[in-house]
Amino acid sequence: MKWGIAAIALTVVFGAGFTTAQAQNYPSKPVRVIMSSSAGGTSDIFMWVLADELHKRIGQPFILENRPGGSFNIGARACAEAAPDGYTVCMMSAEPVAFNQYLFKTLPFDPTAFVPITQFFYLTQMMVVSAELNVRTIPELVALSKAKPGTLSYATAAVPTGVFLERWKTVAGIDMVRVPFRGGGEAVTSLLNGATPVGFYGIANLRELLEGGKLHGLMVDSLKRSPLYPDIPTIEQATGLTFNGRSWFGLFAPPGTPATITQRLQVEIAQIFARDDFSKKHMIERGLEPVASTPEEFGRFVNRDRVWSEQIIKDSGLQPQ
Repeated sequence: MKWGIAAIALTVVFGAGFTTAQAQNYPSKPVRVIMSSSAGGTSDIFMWVLADELHKRIGQPFILENRPGGSFNIGARACAEAAPDGYTVCMMSAEPVAFNQYLFKTLPFDPTAFVPITQFFYLTQMMVVSAELNVRTIPELVALSKAKPGTLSYATAAVPTGVFLERWKTVAGIDMVRVPFRGGGEAVTSLLNGATPVGFYGIANLRELLEGGKLHGLMVDSLKRSPLYPDIPTIEQATGLTFNGRSWFGLFAPPGTPATITQRLQVEIAQIFARDDFSKKHMIERGLEPVASTPEEFGRFVNRDRVWSEQIIKDSGLQPQ
């Protein structure tokens, strides 16, 4: 099978037992994709679609294995412990690779050891409320919470967003209880059944519910208003507070995975993303901003995100647990 970059086919990979011939034949069997989030969420739905496209291009199935929980650390540990042979890759967010090392005293893996393949996308998230609350704006939500302190609960699957909302609660002088969930799919279910009437989730999980009138959107975490919902303000517009912790997802490999493998996968993924029929339907229209960075670009991005994550944790006053 041809490589996207001719030079890659000439590379001999040491330490992982790969010869040039073996690398050229990759993959020769199914590839496992460890998901650090639960089934049914934005990242899970996206990866199912991408896995199908990769199967068509490469000739081997990409099989998803959900390992949610533990602030995304369970999936990350499974990734870290997998064989670095190219037959396990891992879709992860910022939390386990850039954020959690400052929230936990110890982690069962080295977050800096994962091999970056590509950043998939930025995920635009929206604060929403159940239509039964009869709330349409942030000031109305603040007023309701002050009128009924401690009775409202909220959820978000993203750790940076949760840190921000705790800060916003303090500034706004309101009392809402945070409810933890393992993934966006579970959180939206709780929102719909009224158990947790306030949430901050990816737009992809919300569009049908917003358009059906079951939810009302209050603000988005993107730097500009979403073209999908131009009437809904940004966090800064709605609260006066800045927020730089946008959610993102990317693909990593276990520590020690050969560069020939990660480069091959990135080239294939970038070519899929370059197709308008894929990027528009499965990404842009679902509130995802495509990236498809190279392994080197993605590695530099993650390093910068670690610096930012450390600073936001310090500013929040949170202590590692």
